Amino acid sequence: MKRRVLLAEDNSVLNEIMQIELKALNYDVIVAKNGREALEMATSKSADLIIMDLMMPELDGFQAASEIRSNPKTQATPMLAITGFSVPEARERCLACGFDDCIAKPFTFPELKGAIEKTLKERSIY
Repeated sequence: MKRRVLLAEDNSVLNEIMQIELKALNYDVIVAKNGREALEMATSKSADLIIMDLMMPELDGFQAASEIRSNPKTQATPMLAITGFSVPEARERCLACGFDDCIAKPFTFPELKGAIEKTLKERSIY
């Protein structure tokens, strides 16, 4: 059975590239184009992992992550932040909001794969 990833990324080009990469890793991908949609999909769909951009319209990734963590239905779902911010500064804030890890844009396919595997392993999903 394929694992399901909720991808929340408002940049259409990066969104398409990441969908291709995630499908190549044998994930079923559902897509949210903003933070509000990500929050709704996190609670209405069953995802094994959420990969979320931090800067999105309607609701940013920090706010969406905090709300996902406060919901008993989604609080244990692993979350990986993707950010254009400098990672050392963003990492602390990401972890405080409930993300398990974060990687900086631009990232390579192997970096994305490694971050996903690390996040799932730490949550004992792999």
